Amino acid sequence: MGRTGPRLSDIVGDVSVDFDIEAEQTQLWLVAAVVSLAVGLLVTWLAVDLFPYHTVNDDEGVYLIQAAMLLEGKLFLYPGELAEAVRPWFFVVEETPSAPGGVQMFSKYSPVVPTMFALGLAVGLPNLVLGVVAAANAAFVYVLGADVFDRQTGIVAAGLLGFSPLFLINSATFLAYAPTTMLNLAFAVCYVRAARRDSSGYAVVAGSLVGLAFFARPYTAVLFALPFIAHSLWALGTAWRAGTGWAVFRRYLAIGLPGLAFVGLTLAYNAVVTGDPLEFPYMAFAPLDGVGFGYREILGYDLVYTPELGVETGVEVLEMLVTQWGPMGWLGTAAAVVGLGFAVLRWWGHKTGTNLHGSERRQAHGLGGRDRAFVELSDDALAAIVLGVFGSVFVGNVFFWGTHNGLRNGLIDLLGPFYHFDALVPLVVFAAAGLVGSLRFVRHRAHERFSPSEARGVVFAVALVFALVAGGVTLGAVEEPYDENRLRTENLESTYEPLLEAGFESPPLTPTDPSFSGEAAGTKKALVFHPDPYGDWSAHPFQTLRNDPGFDGRVVYAIDDGPEQDFTVLDATNRTPYRFAYQGSWTGAEDPVTPELTRLRVLSGERVTATTVLGTPEETRTVSVRVEADGEYARYDVPMAENHTIDWEMTAEGVRVTNYPHAGGVRRVPIPEGASDVDLAVTYVGDFGETVTYRQTVSVERADGDVRVIWPPETRVCRLSLDCGSDGQWVGPDGDYVAGVSVETNATVAG
Repeated sequence: MGRTGPRLSDIVGDVSVDFDIEAEQTQLWLVAAVVSLAVGLLVTWLAVDLFPYHTVNDDEGVYLIQAAMLLEGKLFLYPGELAEAVRPWFFVVEETPSAPGGVQMFSKYSPVVPTMFALGLAVGLPNLVLGVVAAANAAFVYVLGADVFDRQTGIVAAGLLGFSPLFLINSATFLAYAPTTMLNLAFAVCYVRAARRDSSGYAVVAGSLVGLAFFARPYTAVLFALPFIAHSLWALGTAWRAGTGWAVFRRYLAIGLPGLAFVGLTLAYNAVVTGDPLEFPYMAFAPLDGVGFGYREILGYDLVYTPELGVETGVEVLEMLVTQWGPMGWLGTAAAVVGLGFAVLRWWGHKTGTNLHGSERRQAHGLGGRDRAFVELSDDALAAIVLGVFGSVFVGNVFFWGTHNGLRNGLIDLLGPFYHFDALVPLVVFAAAGLVGSLRFVRHRAHERFSPSEARGVVFAVALVFALVAGGVTLGAVEEPYDENRLRTENLESTYEPLLEAGFESPPLTPTDPSFSGEAAGTKKALVFHPDPYGDWSAHPFQTLRNDPGFDGRVVYAIDDGPEQDFTVLDATNRTPYRFAYQGSWTGAEDPVTPELTRLRVLSGERVTATTVLGTPEETRTVSVRVEADGEYARYDVPMAENHTIDWEMTAEGVRVTNYPHAGGVRRVPIPEGASDVDLAVTYVGDFGETVTYRQTVSVERADGDVRVIWPPETRVCRLSLDCGSDGQWVGPDGDYVAGVSVETNATVAG
């Protein structure tokens, strides 16, 4: 008898072994556990090493603030007078007379995922939660892969998550995508067991898990569940036609009731935080930031989102996933296509009369043949469902404009198509089937043509070559996003350096200005004013600077947003104040900035006298000095010198320079009642009209004949402009300035 080709079972499963089945299953479970643990450890390492200051997706800070709130049993923040200075990114502000201080805030996100993160915060190991979620996802992928094909395929599928840049990078962040996928996968695994074992217990758990996923991310959960819902409806219809629908209906009732209960819980949560069960928190934050086409808007960014734009965006993201961000990049996609081919071959074999899900399967609900296999969720039916997840995720996200935003703002370039995270599940399952099936095919052919030892060598060689190629392709796929995120981490680390050195979170506090002779910083908690390059948001972009939910921790971080707000914060907190600033333009940590942390004083009295000593920039020939307040100014005659000492004073009558004569006009500029900014501007001019300007801005509050001054002023140095932005921020002698520039300043209360 001549040799025959490989049997279908040799390729896609049902391979006989020479040792005890139970022992083999135990070994495979152990291997799967080791693989899942390895994936979890890899993600934990990435979280610690690559993202110690989080990513540039500032939603991480939102989830962590909410996690800290939940640890204290809070759904709302009550900032009182601090509301405008401490509003976190993506938090809704409500003026509520019944709330403490009349103001309350709540997150646009649901509390499900923050609750998971809270477990890590509670034990001081938040990154551990990320590793556990990643390991759980790998374990559930193993089980699902084993259910669709076999245990060996499940193990490879779990391992492929560790070769998926999208999975690794997003699992290492405090975002909701990986945790929600964990809930979805757990639902899928329980759904399979409920169908195959006719188990009401698994059905109840499955319904609870999909309901919890809905609570976490409603649209994500619906898209993942759609293929399972389709199977449920088809199975019910099949059973009713056979006259046994009630028995099957009970199973899906057991799934549906707890699922609906969690939907009810979601609506109840909505009612608590927004006042309307049908208004989700994200809708309260941005009503036009939702699913569907037409006019869309969030925080001033708007767009008419058309079906054509949705399809174009979906195609762009699909290309990114299948060529770079999926398992092993394009190689994993090719393997998934092969795996899909094997699944089709298996289905064709079953259709033509070979076994269905197992020859020993019992007859159920009076159904037989293909109807029974479908109702009980055969391997082929489950493969179709898993494949359907890929389609539902991509088609469903065509209707959501958030993917387009992620592409335009660069987040998807750094973190991958995170809205399509669930699409990794079918990719890794079918890619694993392609790899395992191909290796079995090679093994079968090798054993036909060579001796056993030679055949093992051939199989090993093929596996080794493939592993080397796969490793190279995977490294190539992950290299660019890894390097880009590493660059941002390094820039964030340098940005936070003065704050880390100050040790605000670890007592005792020490002043950064050793010359300060006032009250020791260690006797009070700290208040840090910080810039807001993205608008009036706390923890955006500096999401590491997060406040405790009660705004009563060792440090309060407040937006530096004008004198009136700054004095309000100072009075409300009674803390040792600091100003965090930087020189340069904030570009999402793509470019470095030069940071500075300055200890502040509040000087109060009838008169505050100040002295500013400025170095004369090289190649300048003339100088002018002026003080400004409330749109008015006074100029003073100043001769050229190697440096200039400028004495100026602030009183209830106004601000003036005292050691130089005024150049006509007013000698003293009035300071308005209340809080305002006062400026000292010194401009040097060169031979060709080029200028270098020093601008010192000090916050002053005038009331009852006295003044209060926040000192030292914000100092900026700029060229070719009289008004200096953050590029010209003075951060000490190490900054990048024109040669000859230097600044010394001091102030005291007199009289």
